[in-house]
Amino acid sequence: MIGCHIGRNFQVTVSGGSYQEGLTAIIQGHVPGMHITEQEIYGDLLLRKPGVDELSSPRKEPDLPIIYTGVNAADTIEGAGNKNHTNGTPLAILIPNLDRHFIHIKQYQDTNRTPRPGHASYASFMKYGPDDDAIGAGIFSGRYTSTIVAAGYVAKKILNKCGIEVFSYIKELASVRCPEVVDYAQALEYTNAYKKMRHDHDPFYQEIYVKGRITEDMRFLQKTKIMAEIENEISDIRKKAPKFVPGEIKEKYGVHHIVNCPDIEAAQAMTDACNKISATGDSAGGIVEVVATGVPVGLGEPVFNKLDAELGRMLGIGAVKGVEIGAGFAVKDMTGYENNDQMHSEDGKVVFDSNHAGGITGGLSTGQAIVARLAVKGTPTIDKPQHTIDKYTKENKELAAITRRDATIVARIWPIAENYTAMVLLDHLMAYYGYEQMKKLIQQG
Repeated sequence: MIGCHIGRNFQVTVSGGSYQEGLTAIIQGHVPGMHITEQEIYGDLLLRKPGVDELSSPRKEPDLPIIYTGVNAADTIEGAGNKNHTNGTPLAILIPNLDRHFIHIKQYQDTNRTPRPGHASYASFMKYGPDDDAIGAGIFSGRYTSTIVAAGYVAKKILNKCGIEVFSYIKELASVRCPEVVDYAQALEYTNAYKKMRHDHDPFYQEIYVKGRITEDMRFLQKTKIMAEIENEISDIRKKAPKFVPGEIKEKYGVHHIVNCPDIEAAQAMTDACNKISATGDSAGGIVEVVATGVPVGLGEPVFNKLDAELGRMLGIGAVKGVEIGAGFAVKDMTGYENNDQMHSEDGKVVFDSNHAGGITGGLSTGQAIVARLAVKGTPTIDKPQHTIDKYTKENKELAAITRRDATIVARIWPIAENYTAMVLLDHLMAYYGYEQMKKLIQQG
């Protein structure tokens, strides 16, 4: 299977499936000397995992990562202080599947003859044949996106050191929109507060990492031993989660308890609208907005590797059916004058009057905030009977309603989009730095 690799300078290869032993992200091109822990990677993974709130599937995967290769096992010389630092070799992050029980596998075995509408199960069967990994949709399941979040966190950490912030939030859910004008500084602050709230309320984050059940000083087999124990304790650990009390969360963190939208009133309206749709057995879609600030002018390449085209590859995220940059499809209703981002100089600096281009023109970054929006469809797994076929005999069939489902996956897509964007930007930033250095060398010569 090809298609599971991205990047030229910062490269990521992913593997695994929903009900295989787990998933893996292998990262190349990252810098040596970076201290990175499983706890901080999990801090992003917990944002997209299922079973957290009333809008997500009840599957109980904790998504606990294990760093397997790419970091120093000990100080390279006595007292060097570089234990657990990246060493420049491929960084492998494993994400074991722990909530993988035969009862769920049997449910898929009993229904896999009849592809679920909206899923890849028919097309993947036709492509790969009877051995297609149809248990939980395999690599076509949303579970594979955990690898993007893990690898993208590494990229985001490097970008942050370079003064680039990448963040994301829900712009629209169930036809309820966040206010059109968003202050990006406030949105970043809100998103960070939302993440802090989720960390504080995640029982695995607290029980496994804060309380030191798994530490970075443990060896791989010691960590897997703990993972085997956790597999049998998932329900008990989940019971330790503090309750999401909306008023208390709003007062303490200044955020909504479920939806990461930088307008609390809109977030509650989104939740209400989504629950109303879910009560009918259906699901809701929406829009995720990603913003990157601090990006220098000139990232990107012409023609086939334009920065906006590279960001368009986020169509590879399951359930994403559209990606727009800046004004996006709205440009069809704008004149050239209205769409153009006019500019002027202030104290020797270029200032743009607007940002309809989303921070990218000609495939190159302009130095403005990069803004991308992703259109996310409603979860295809729904609590309604649907027409389908027997994929072996081609007979017409009816698919029974499925109750174990996400009311929406928009609330789980935003961390994926955030970290995917970070991977693309870091890949181009490394090329940018190399190009700028070569220019200096040539011009000095």
